[in-house]
Amino acid sequence: MGFSLSTFFISRRDVIISRWVELLKTEVGAQYAARPRWELMGTVSKAYDAEVDVILSNDYEKINAFITDITKMRLESGFLLSDVQKAFELFRRLVIDRLVDETTLADFSDSVVRMNDCLNYTIHRFSDYFQAMHEKKILEHNRLLEAEIQARTAELVESELNYKTLVEEINDGYFVVQNQAVVFANQAFCNMHGYALHEVLGSHYSDYVAPGELEKLVGIDKNGTSEQAVPRTVEYLRLTKTGETFPTEIQSKAARYNNSISRIGICRDITNRVRLEKKMRESERMAYIGQITASLSHEIRNPLSAIKMNLQILKKNPQIRGNDQRRIDISAKEVNRLERILEEVLDFAKPLQIKTDRVEINAIVAASLDLLDMKFAEAGMEIVTALDSDLPTIQADGEKLGQALINIFLNALEASSYGSKVEIQTRFGSVNGGQVEIIIADEGHGISRQHASEIFKPFFTTKSSGTGLGLSNAHRIIDAHGGRIDVENRRIPGAFFKITLPVNRNRGSG
Repeated sequence: MGFSLSTFFISRRDVIISRWVELLKTEVGAQYAARPRWELMGTVSKAYDAEVDVILSNDYEKINAFITDITKMRLESGFLLSDVQKAFELFRRLVIDRLVDETTLADFSDSVVRMNDCLNYTIHRFSDYFQAMHEKKILEHNRLLEAEIQARTAELVESELNYKTLVEEINDGYFVVQNQAVVFANQAFCNMHGYALHEVLGSHYSDYVAPGELEKLVGIDKNGTSEQAVPRTVEYLRLTKTGETFPTEIQSKAARYNNSISRIGICRDITNRVRLEKKMRESERMAYIGQITASLSHEIRNPLSAIKMNLQILKKNPQIRGNDQRRIDISAKEVNRLERILEEVLDFAKPLQIKTDRVEINAIVAASLDLLDMKFAEAGMEIVTALDSDLPTIQADGEKLGQALINIFLNALEASSYGSKVEIQTRFGSVNGGQVEIIIADEGHGISRQHASEIFKPFFTTKSSGTGLGLSNAHRIIDAHGGRIDVENRRIPGAFFKITLPVNRNRGSG
């Protein structure tokens, strides 16, 4: 019986299809290897039947339909044209291997010619169709891409405008540091530090950090071009153009800005928060002092009264004379001093009541000096005043401010030697809507660095006598008016006190 090409393709169908799938998974490419086996079995079976119809019957209907379907499928999945061409070539390889063993030379030659004609048609038609569809897909993709680019550009422009609006209008300072220099800053950053934008850009970031505070900001300044992590939130003192320092909180992170490693940060003024926290701690401390004072005042006052009364009785005894009489006088004087100290402590422990009105600072300064005139005269001290006659009135409690000034004047007197000088000056400052400044400079022994941060604390004193409440009470009164009191040593011997009070700030009573 002679060779039948039809019988060959029917009998070898399952073997060739199975082998074809194996070769697709192992020899053609990663994309074919990733396809599930059931999918490849379906596409290979359709390809086999379509190729056989062309070879045996010259029927192109199935192969044309298959080329249309497989082109869409492989193009959408991102297959390479060459890989699909290799997949079709596997049919030629598998069929020829089996024809060699099962046909005569004449039958082999005729079968190969038919198969080559079929595959040439298939591969060329598939390649043309694949290329046409690919070009169409590219054009459609480019059209969609252009539309998307236009939409994204519009979104980006809007986003950039929104971002600039947000950055420029937030109250927090926003900045970017590269190589230790500020390359971007919003208006809030400039306002916080008292500079114009052109002064900030290009300047060194350390210009805005108080002396001794820079170590807290490692990663922003010294290592500003590295990816070194810094604490997410850092508190430090910022430095303004006028030399003032204010508590500030900063958040920063490493990022790329204009293709360079940078530090992007947000700094926030926390002056009010720090002041509130300090007041809360002060209130807690005062409440504790009040509890102790209330419990001790009764225990101390009664024995003092008994001692004082008995001393008065003894003083009337005619048998007590000379040195004994002087000893009684000294004891009575010390009892009176203890009573005054007890009264100071009791007054200090009470809540501070502020009743404000429009007052003249110069008048309060003059009245306070008049009350101490005799004491300054006894100490042979010269009082030099330079009071600004154009000072505006301020909203304040004149009586309480007078108490504060007297305490500071007494501190200057007690710290100075006989015949020295105390300079008192008032002046107006335009910062923060207007403020009045009172400066007291003495020629005493000054204040040591370790005591500078302690002198306003209750009961702190370096004197052999005294309660240590004078400066603390002054600080308490100034703070209740929304002001501040700073102290520093002068270049010449002595201390320099500066009181700053807002012109318009009604704190009410309490």
